[in-house]
This record gives sequence, C-alpha cells and structure tokens, in this order.
Amino acid sequence: MATDSLREALEAAGQAHVLEALDALPSEKAEALTKELRRLDLPTIGRLRALLLQGGVATPPAFSPPELFPLARTEAQELRAREATEAGRALLADGKVGFLLVAGGQGSRLGFDGPKGLYPVGPVTGAPLFSWHAARIHAARRRSGVRHPWFIMTSRTNDAATRRWFEDNDHLGLGADTVHFFVQSMLPALDTEGRMIFSAPGELFLAPNGHGGTLEALASSEMLERAASEGIEQLSYFQVDNPLVRPADPLFLGLHALEDAEMSSKVVAKRDADEKVGVLGLADGRLGCIEYSDLPADLRTQTDADGSLTYRAGNIATHVIRRDFIERLTSSGTLELPWHLARKRMKAVDLEGNVTEVDGVKFETFVFDALGETQRSVVLEVDRALEFSPVKNAEGSDSPATCREAMTSMFAGWLRDSGQPVPAAGVDGLPALEVDPRIAEDSSSFAASTCQAREVEGGTLYS
Repeated sequence: MATDSLREALEAAGQAHVLEALDALPSEKAEALTKELRRLDLPTIGRLRALLLQGGVATPPAFSPPELFPLARTEAQELRAREATEAGRALLADGKVGFLLVAGGQGSRLGFDGPKGLYPVGPVTGAPLFSWHAARIHAARRRSGVRHPWFIMTSRTNDAATRRWFEDNDHLGLGADTVHFFVQSMLPALDTEGRMIFSAPGELFLAPNGHGGTLEALASSEMLERAASEGIEQLSYFQVDNPLVRPADPLFLGLHALEDAEMSSKVVAKRDADEKVGVLGLADGRLGCIEYSDLPADLRTQTDADGSLTYRAGNIATHVIRRDFIERLTSSGTLELPWHLARKRMKAVDLEGNVTEVDGVKFETFVFDALGETQRSVVLEVDRALEFSPVKNAEGSDSPATCREAMTSMFAGWLRDSGQPVPAAGVDGLPALEVDPRIAEDSSSFAASTCQAREVEGGTLYS
C-alpha cells in the first residue's frame, strides 16, 4: 500500500520495519495504517530517534531562583499591582484576551469514564469542571462587555465526547461561535532501538505530544489565525483540572502587559522543601521549570533571610502567552521546543502479532520550556488556597476530597469576611456551601455582590 515516497520517508526515519508490517497486513488494515503513517511527521520522528540513540549525560546546569512579583508586597509593589490591575481590565475590555484551556485528558485516574472536564467538582451542585470554567468566562464577559473567545484543546480520545457534551448543553450559554475546539497531535512511541511500536496488528502505539503540543496544535489547526482575525493579542492558558484557576485575572494580565512580556506564569509557594513539584527558576540563565529530581538537595532546602524557601516558586501551569510569541515558536512548521523522553514498560505486539512488553519511550514537549525563549517574563506568586487545587488523583493529595476542602474553605472565608454566617459542617466535616463563579471569584467581589443564599439538595448555594 505504501508509495515510493512513503517508503523512502520511513527508511530515512529509521522505520523500515514498518514496511514489513504493512506487507503482512490484510488490505483494509494496511490502508488504515498507511493513512496513519501519512499523517505523521516522519522527519521529526527521525530526529527523535537520533535523540534517543545519541545517549550521553548532560552537564548539570547552574540554577538560580526567578525574580518574583511576590504575594507579600512592598508599598511600591502594591502601587504597581493597582496600576497592573487597571491595565488588565483595559485589555479585557478591549477584547484582546482569549482563553486557552488544555483539556485532552480522560478521567480514568479518578475512576471516571469520560473526559476529565466532565468530572463533577461543585461542592453542592456537582457542576463539572467545564461548567466551572465556563462560569468564570461568563463573569469575565459580564465585567468587560466583550464576548471573549474560548479555545479548548482536546485529544483524539475525548474530542468527540467533549464536542457532543458542549452541543447538548448549548455550549454553556457562551455561544457556539465563540467556543473553538482543536485536537492535540499524537506521536508514536519508540522502543529503545528507535523503532516505532505497535499496540495491535497494524496499529501504532500513539501518545499525546505533551502540553507543549498545545502551541503546535494552535498553529496547525489555524486557531492562531482565527485568534489574530478576532483581534486577540494575549492567550490566557490554563488546564482543565484546577477549578480555582482565574483565567481572567486582571492583575496577572496587566503585569504581563506592562512588562511587554512574551509569556508569564503564576506560581504558588511550595508547602515545604520535600513537596515533589517543579519550581520555576533559571538554568544556566534560561527561565524554565526545574523538576524536583533535578534540583540538588542543598538548593531544595536553601532559604532566604525571611526563612522562606529560595526555590519555592511551585509551577501551577497557569500562563499568559502573547499570540505573536507562539507564532514565532511555530513559524518553521514545527514546534521549536526541546523534547523530553518518558521511558516505561509498554504492552505491544511484535511483527508476528504476538503480545509482548517492551522498554519504550514516549516523547513530549512541555509548555513551560517556552519560557526559556522569552526576552521578558513575569512570575507572579499567588495564594495556593485561593487559586490552586487540582483534581488529579482518586485519593490523597490533589484529589476530589482535597479540592472540595479547598473550595469550601475559600467560600467560608468569603462569608466570614463579609460578616455572614457559615453553614454548619456536613458529615465530611466541611461546610456544605458553594458560590457560583459567575457571582464572585474573590472575597471583595463576593462582598460587593447581591447574591442570594438558597437551600438546595446538598447544601447552600450562593447565586
């Protein structure tokens, strides 16, 4: 089934064994595999194979902490924060901000069958993550008077289900013309000899190309062109699993804009030196995310004069990215970011169709590596309790239980700040309450709202 050009491309990429598999397949499966192979960027796969086979040990870089716009601010920084907040509001009111959600995951780690964005997180209503984020966008639109577009990256696994759910729910009242879906690219896994692996006879073992692939997918799907045509200059990037994220935060947007930054980040202080999260920092002078395992123990425990960790800027995957910066990174037709190798045992089939296990490698790009390409960047420290409680694991840390605790604790704090009583705790020891994100997203906006408390099944809803 393979044309001469496809055969040559496969051989050039070091994947001649695929030709043998093609020749052994029945015509229907061979045709499907041929279509899949034509979709692949075989020159890139050849480069990934060379990267895998070159081996070697990199020289450890010299690390230094980033410059933070801190949570505890001086008088001058408070003045700058007020100025930035006004600048951010102006950006939103001028229609120059679009929202970019990464939502390619399934809820399997949570024991949930379906896209992770459909996982219920509302403490009282059980509203799913997608609805929670949509409510914040509704609120941003109401405040600014602008119908900001929402770009949602899905995956092959959940794209159809995600689109269908949005259609069935009238795009959550945002308007189908403002909610734009695009699909993340996939890459074949390779074995340790650099050969593509098959998950079943005639089917390549494919895996997402990492959250850095969001930038490539924006370009290849023509969503960047759409954003430009709609006057979007900045994209507010966030991930689906964190319901506390504030994509329309005027302070963050304003600091980024006033600095004329290409890409900026929010961070939270690590709980302690042993918390296994990546931190933003500089490696040989380039800003990026330093993985926990890469940071030497003496630097992990190093403290500043006030006793806070020097390397405390925990990455929460919340960014503002200038549209023309993404255009520059993707102008060559490929994403100009480093590749990361994830090695693991994988179930596969050999050329005879026998099920086996192999040592395999998946290739990913990470969006935070784009920070190293910036000339200017802002790193804003925010309060973890108010802005970061992701739902990643079924139990333990970053689970539905810890997320519910963070949300209800935050809402209870808003009630106390406004002099209102907090509902009694339920059987789980937490107050059964929820504040609709369309009403408020912080204590001051809650106090200024005219929301009403309603007793509904499951607790008290403020809407």
